[in-house]
Amino acid sequence: MASKIYFSDYFQVSEDVLDAYGALNICLVSDLPAFVDPFLIFQSEKAEYQELHDSMIRYLAFLRDHTEIARRNKGLRKEWFIFREVKQNWLGFTFMGNGGNGPGEKFANSLMDNLSIFVSSEKDAIHLEQIRLVDDGVGRDGVSDFATNIIKKYLLEYTQEFGRRHISQDKLKIFRVDRVEFDYETRVWRPGLYELPYFEPRDDYALLTPTDILLLDETFINRKDLTRKFDVIVRACEDETLRGKINEYFKQKLMEARGEYPRYEAISATLLRFPVLHDLYLQMKEREAEEALTRNADDVDFLRTLFVSQVRKAIDQLERDTDFYAHSPDSYVEARKRVLAFKRYIEDQDGYKLLNRKGKTFSREEDVQLFFGLVWYGTTFDVNREPNNGRGPVDFKVSFGRTSKALVELKLASNSHLRQNLLNQVSIYEKANETQKSIKVILFYTEEQQAKVHTILAELKMRDDPSVILIDARRDNKPSASKA
Repeated sequence: MASKIYFSDYFQVSEDVLDAYGALNICLVSDLPAFVDPFLIFQSEKAEYQELHDSMIRYLAFLRDHTEIARRNKGLRKEWFIFREVKQNWLGFTFMGNGGNGPGEKFANSLMDNLSIFVSSEKDAIHLEQIRLVDDGVGRDGVSDFATNIIKKYLLEYTQEFGRRHISQDKLKIFRVDRVEFDYETRVWRPGLYELPYFEPRDDYALLTPTDILLLDETFINRKDLTRKFDVIVRACEDETLRGKINEYFKQKLMEARGEYPRYEAISATLLRFPVLHDLYLQMKEREAEEALTRNADDVDFLRTLFVSQVRKAIDQLERDTDFYAHSPDSYVEARKRVLAFKRYIEDQDGYKLLNRKGKTFSREEDVQLFFGLVWYGTTFDVNREPNNGRGPVDFKVSFGRTSKALVELKLASNSHLRQNLLNQVSIYEKANETQKSIKVILFYTEEQQAKVHTILAELKMRDDPSVILIDARRDNKPSASKA
């Protein structure tokens, strides 16, 4: 069966055409782990992006001025502050689908509590990501989802234009899209009509996103970066008296800290006491705008090379396996077959080059899990990623009906909790998911990691355990075909 998991495949357009238009070739099976970063919109020299940023600031200012009304009126709070995820862009965390939650009540409450702090008439520039500096509980996905909702009209027009230029008419359809543009006179979100690419399997439209506003891991402005650069930011304070007060307050809070991470606790208290540190950090990030552009270019290259081009090759290779789509209704047998097919692709068909590009490896287990999840394309089994059934999430649960269940836990050898995980975690998951069948997959990139895994397995007497499958993604032990 020919895979049609990407926009270009389904709508029969060239990847080169998408690239030339500046759009990401989205996956129509599973979200790609990319996020809209408002800073890339802010720093762009494109006139349309500057307009988008201005519209974002205008709306944030409106929310600031109407916070108290929204606190008293649930209907207005829902209309102004609460948004659903724009799932049609197929970006985010959802595995084997695109049904995320979007920025809900928690994000709305954080906006109402903190907007007056970072949206003020005295500031030269305002960044939506600042909410992450004052509220540690707001994640990159919340900021991305909120920003995507605010610029949705632009994305709809961007996609409509592409579709009319490059997609056959029979694959386009008129959609009435809710909450497209905010009417400041009536104070409500207005819908709009758009002719968009029609994705028939979901009876929905597909929405393209420009690659030059996307990042993978973190928004360019984020609290982790702020705390890491705390000392540099304090030194950047030109007011010697204020700088002395900040240092003295930090030392006091460090001595008083009783938590597991005293330095972080002291930094958080100091940031709360001296909001000027946020402004100094933002000024520093604005001066480092070139770094954001470099990250964007690297991240887009990573997405295109690994999660699009190479994943397609992997799936095409697996589809050539005559036994790949033949199955019995045994979830464990099916899961094991898919894992072994994944292992063969990595070890014997140059798949290791995808995961281990000249030493630049998939450093996050989430990325490897997403790649592995995509090899389930076309399955008739029910596959869920990280279902939380009371005792924490497991990577994958595979089921066929009510009685046939199996679990797959995929870990990197570099995981510092690998031994503990092998010893305890899967047995806990098995009980929570009412199954005794599980597969533990461990992937290693180096000889040192390989030795670590073998040592742990020997200590736990699991060297010959058939439920443990090792995947060798090393580059230094694969002879070329010409030398084999």
